[in-house]
Amino acid sequence: MSHWYQLEADVVTRQINSHLEDGLTTAAAHQRLLRDGPNELIATKGKSPWQVLWEQISEPLVVMLIVAAIISVIVGDLRDAIAILAIVIFNAVLGFRQERKAERAMAALKKLAVPKVRVRRDGQVQECSMEALVRGDLVLLEAGNVVPADGRLVKTVNLQVQEAALTGESAPVDKQATTVFTEEQSLGDRCNMVYHSTTITRGRGTFIVTETGMGTEIGHIARMLQSVETEPTPLQKRLAQLGKVLGAGAIAISLVIATMGLVQGEPLRQMLLTAVSVAVAAVPEGLPAVVTIALALGAERMLKRHALIRHLPAVETLGSVTTICSDKTGTLTENRMTVTVLDIAGQQIDLSNNGSIGNQALRLLLLSGAFCNDASLDNNHAIGDPTETALVTAAAQVGLPKRKLDQLWPRINEIPFDSDRKRMTTCHRCDQPLPDALQQIWQQVVPLNTQAVIFSKGALHSLMTTTDRVWLNNQVQVLTDALRQRIYSAHDRLANQGLRVLGLAFRPMTTVPETDQLEQQLVFLGLMGLMDPARSEVKDAIDLCQTAGIQVVMITGDHPLTAQHIAQTLGITRGISDTILTGQALSKMPVENLDINVTETGVYARVTPEDKLRIVQALQRRGHIVAMTGDGVNDAPALKQADIGVAMGITGTDVAKEAADIVLQDDNFASIVAAVREGRVIYDNIRKFIKYTLAGNVGQLWLLLLAPFLGMPIPLLPIQILWINLIADGLLALALSFEPAERQVMERPPYRPNESIFSRGMGTDILWIGLLLGGVLILVANGYWRNDDPTWQTMVFTTLAFSRIALSEAVRSSSESLFKIGLLSNQKLLGAVLLTFCLQLMVVYVPVCQVFFSTVALSGGQVAIALLLGTISFWAVELKKVVIK
Repeated sequence: MSHWYQLEADVVTRQINSHLEDGLTTAAAHQRLLRDGPNELIATKGKSPWQVLWEQISEPLVVMLIVAAIISVIVGDLRDAIAILAIVIFNAVLGFRQERKAERAMAALKKLAVPKVRVRRDGQVQECSMEALVRGDLVLLEAGNVVPADGRLVKTVNLQVQEAALTGESAPVDKQATTVFTEEQSLGDRCNMVYHSTTITRGRGTFIVTETGMGTEIGHIARMLQSVETEPTPLQKRLAQLGKVLGAGAIAISLVIATMGLVQGEPLRQMLLTAVSVAVAAVPEGLPAVVTIALALGAERMLKRHALIRHLPAVETLGSVTTICSDKTGTLTENRMTVTVLDIAGQQIDLSNNGSIGNQALRLLLLSGAFCNDASLDNNHAIGDPTETALVTAAAQVGLPKRKLDQLWPRINEIPFDSDRKRMTTCHRCDQPLPDALQQIWQQVVPLNTQAVIFSKGALHSLMTTTDRVWLNNQVQVLTDALRQRIYSAHDRLANQGLRVLGLAFRPMTTVPETDQLEQQLVFLGLMGLMDPARSEVKDAIDLCQTAGIQVVMITGDHPLTAQHIAQTLGITRGISDTILTGQALSKMPVENLDINVTETGVYARVTPEDKLRIVQALQRRGHIVAMTGDGVNDAPALKQADIGVAMGITGTDVAKEAADIVLQDDNFASIVAAVREGRVIYDNIRKFIKYTLAGNVGQLWLLLLAPFLGMPIPLLPIQILWINLIADGLLALALSFEPAERQVMERPPYRPNESIFSRGMGTDILWIGLLLGGVLILVANGYWRNDDPTWQTMVFTTLAFSRIALSEAVRSSSESLFKIGLLSNQKLLGAVLLTFCLQLMVVYVPVCQVFFSTVALSGGQVAIALLLGTISFWAVELKKVVIK
């Protein structure tokens, strides 16, 4: 039925066989989930296996190999043609397997990213996966949620929904549960309904699920989508371009060599085989597969560190981060808020020292914190914002359970918290007497004809703009300047202790007030100090950042003194100015002044989400690569603007998670630093592979290019070159992807993400290593060929194989000797080295392999010479490290 908006909420509830107050039972929800399936949008079909396979064999480098195989067939060399095609098929299967594995891995990551929703089942508020929602569930909504299904609203409080994803209308839509339509309405006009994938921008509400999954309005749109294009990462684009350049260069060199040979009178068949050899030698077949594997492995390792990668390019960019802008609460601190101090008119009770709450006024303070609160407490399990759960827990401990209070005085109106006002206000109808513990003091405060009571909580400077009286000595008094100063002094004392300080106020009303009257002429009640200690591991993580050349910036909405205490505890301002910039000062600061100050400011307090965006933009204008954390709806612009947006997985809203590149599953700053470290390792390993494979290929090209000038025949056959590329660019290069972090990976400044692949001397290394390797091979080839030794080609072949094996160990670090980092530090590479060594001996000594690869058995002395000459490039690279040190 699609006309739910034309029915009263209770009618909808009956028709769906649910309950308007208690929701479904857990058993009924389970049965419906089995019957209707999970609440998920069925992903549009991506590439078919045949498409993935076609993409593998249509790569420019692979096409070159196929052309080489065709040329081999034309000249009658079927063996080489079969071998080339076998390598093509092997690489295609490897690439196909890795891409499908990567797709499955990303699908698994998306499963982890499924948001949690709050539902009422069995009469209690519970959290469950969005996919577990069924028709008839009662779902609770608040600002920042993404609506998880289609449904009829049963309760709304100042609810606004952004429906642009569905209707295209940019302005948020006001929702009202009590509205019932008698005539058919368009989707955008149904103000008593909410729809899957739209966003709550303000207020709160409850709705009953009427459609899930592909039955929702957004599900109908999803059915019309045919395919999803996956954008390659920037690194993959650069490597694809590199592959094209290498391919073009190989073709050019092949043509030059073939032309020169033909001019000198060489047979056409011989020159075509030479051209094939050169082309095959230049092609790094494993390049695409290694990059895919490195990124996938990186995402998997980051997940183990509680960092869920939502966009693969973030893996690359992470290693280049120069500044991390972090929220305080829950990220730098434990997010384990506990009410530790109550203060009324200077009288303080320290709850952390088991102080008793005998004073009725202090109980009234806790009562206000419990009423003005969206958290819930069922069976001693609190659900909601950590600050609010601390308040309801503290109230419950003195016999003021929130659920009972809400039944006695139900909420009838509210102004939700927002980051601009920095306060929240609720209005409650006084239906029944309060618990005996509060009746005595309440009767002194509240007139007999009180109809409603307003409660408000928030940042002190914000709350004081709404108050003109104060509760003092069990009575209401005028809020004088002296009293105001006394309150601010008490606030600063608590903030200096590192506490988060909330002010609370209330006002009894003889009539039910309108919304615009809720925050007027309130009575200031007192202060609550909440402790959220710094995470024990964060200080070390910040020290590591500073060693790694990464600036850490704290951006918080808390009071400057609270922020300063945490910043000093963690050492954030070490080495820079300890000046704290407030949101108020920031809003008045010209852009040019902000650009000057932004690199020297470590702490921003009392900031708005708009301030966060300005800070990110200023840092980027100064050339910084910025990672920004956020958890709220209004943080989304800053998360999008940052080079790396990091959303909080526990406290973060769905909107923030959708805008982010990374979701922290533990909301821990140390996890960001661990992810940055992994990003550096991944990029380093990709560069090691490129250096390794291109240096080896350049050595082969020098051999094939110079041999004709010395009058030699082809020193390596295409089948032999393919074998070398298989063991080197395949097994050994893939094992390099598992290389652990170098010791100094977090002791150096970050690298620019758009730097050249060949930067920092890598291009030079490729050329000189390749030239050295080519020179060794030429000497071996020339020496054995001129002596008419029948083993000369096998010697060249084996020396090259041993050279590539030794070189794989040499490039593991650009500065540390292999003997320092240890052979066992990358056991996968060591295993690949031993395996390829044995395989090469098998190719030389096994008769069947001798026929296929055109090899002959070598003597023990020749193997020893090949092994000795094969390690020359290894020793040269090791010597360079020593010289540089």
